[in-house]
Amino acid sequence: MTFDEWRAAGRRFSYRRHTIFFQRGGTGSAPPLLLVHGFPTASWDWHLVWDELCARHSIVIAPDMTGFGWSDKPKRYAYSIHDQAAMHEALLRDQGIDACHVLAHDYGDTVGQELLARGTKLLSVTFLNGGLFPETHRPRPIQRVLASPLGFVVARLMNEKSFRKSFSAIFGPDTKPTSAELHEMWQLIAHDDGPAVFPKLIGYMEERRRFRERWVGALVEARVPIRVIDGAADPVSGAHMVARYKELVPNVDAVLLPNIGHYPQLEAPRAVLDAFIFNAAESSNFPRF
Repeated sequence: MTFDEWRAAGRRFSYRRHTIFFQRGGTGSAPPLLLVHGFPTASWDWHLVWDELCARHSIVIAPDMTGFGWSDKPKRYAYSIHDQAAMHEALLRDQGIDACHVLAHDYGDTVGQELLARGTKLLSVTFLNGGLFPETHRPRPIQRVLASPLGFVVARLMNEKSFRKSFSAIFGPDTKPTSAELHEMWQLIAHDDGPAVFPKLIGYMEERRRFRERWVGALVEARVPIRVIDGAADPVSGAHMVARYKELVPNVDAVLLPNIGHYPQLEAPRAVLDAFIFNAAESSNFPRF
């Protein structure tokens, strides 16, 4: 599916009087799957693994969260991880889904942790690169600035050129996005004046510190299978994050992808699919589809 086809095929539902864009597919026999994207991108992050996941699962749901992509980006809104988790729960109810697997990335990892903490009926959770532990998260300079008092000024000055430079730096050395891919991502960010809400969305970094006990506790005490698939070369949450995970959580089920950066589903989609689907049966800690 092309970028334009993805948008054209999208569906909408209303959450707190705002329109949420989401993609729905699925023709397989495995239980429903929820895909939770990261910051600052959107559901389009999943397009390279979409067809195969849809062939495996009966339903696959991938929303653009509030403030992201083609969903509404209200300026006066109390953005939070808790609210994004509530939005996903509302979407699942709207689509008649009682329980599902979760595949999450980056910001979406924290949403997944909150879903675990609040007892949402999940069958398993797979985390791609993300700040599962605030002490191992290494934010980029632009993230630090957006979180500062200068955030709203800097957000207004953001453009495609500056985005391309900062964003490419978090990919692996041999898996950088193409110019066309970066342009697509920028379109998602720029839609409806998206950078204007970045200083509010970036509050998730402080939330991770404030709610560390709740969200790390959700990992440690999880009663559903958990797997981590991590691009080891990611400067933000790569191999160092997995090392911390192994210190804190017994019997960690982790797959490290060498030379892959922060977006493994875009940089190494085949490896992500293999780890998520085909190799699942090799681990007693992961569900057999």
